[in-house]
Amino acid sequence: MNKHIILGVHITDRLRKVAEVQQLFSQYGCNIKTRLGLHEVENVCSPNGIVLLEMYGDEAVCFELADKLAAIDGIEVKKMVFEH
Repeated sequence: MNKHIILGVHITDRLRKVAEVQQLFSQYGCNIKTRLGLHEVENVCSPNGIVLLEMYGDEAVCFELADKLAAIDGIEVKKMVFEH
């Protein structure tokens, strides 16, 4: 892969979506080089969160994960692609 692909995954209602999202993260685990989760924490955990994924491997497979995540209601995916 001669491109550096980062997926930004905005998850609303984290607690209800966690099983679907985690299943996809596990299914595509060999293509996820780095995973960073961000969410607000005040008195309780925020129902929303952002996960940044640094992808590895075949570009088509990386974008397949993005499409499957985006197909889940309440999830928005943004793609950043850096050319090397």
